[in-house]
Amino acid sequence: MGGVLGKSDSPKKAWMPETKLEAKMVEALQRRSALGSAMKSFNSIILKFPKIDKSLRKCKAIFEQFDEDSNGAIDKEELKKCFQKLEISFTEEEINDLFEACDINDVMGMKFNEFIVLLCLVYLLKDDPTALHAKSQLGMPNLEATFETVVDTFVFLDKNKDGYVSKSEMVQAINETTSGERSSGRIAMKRFEEMDWDKNGMVNFKEFLFAFTRWVGIDDIDDEEDEGV
Repeated sequence: MGGVLGKSDSPKKAWMPETKLEAKMVEALQRRSALGSAMKSFNSIILKFPKIDKSLRKCKAIFEQFDEDSNGAIDKEELKKCFQKLEISFTEEEINDLFEACDINDVMGMKFNEFIVLLCLVYLLKDDPTALHAKSQLGMPNLEATFETVVDTFVFLDKNKDGYVSKSEMVQAINETTSGERSSGRIAMKRFEEMDWDKNGMVNFKEFLFAFTRWVGIDDIDDEEDEGV
């Protein structure tokens, strides 16, 4: 195995995906990056947060539908049923990889924000976005558009189109927006630190998604509901 690790097929690649799933994400993002981004500035993204938040909250109905034991988390078996119902044809291995990637608290169950991240990854990884049409039947025709906005945001930040966002790319994106305000560097660093969980200086799409759900306010959903009881 050591020999395989030492062998570098592509010396120009500065960053190597750690898992098969991450490799697929990077590949899909590089394909998507070739099309360019409709985003003009980081501010234009922030302005979309309320709309994105509203759209993602509608996923709560899907989440509750598949959380069969109503324990506030979707386990692996519930997720498999969810994929069948939504007509998402992923292999067992792919479903397991997705589950493990998104179940960040490692409690063998995905909370709502983790489920959102998973759906967005599914959207990215599907070769044929129309395969997600079943979501529209669940009364969510705007979900694909919302996920596209999220992917587009990542593509906007990923200036060198390598499928990762680096600290310097984040600084560049925010500097373009704030046109040299003094605080922009600090804002960029704070946003980047919120994304870079493993502190390796590179943000993959999954890390970005978890930070994004926090930025738009999805993380607050469970707290609000607890208070309302």
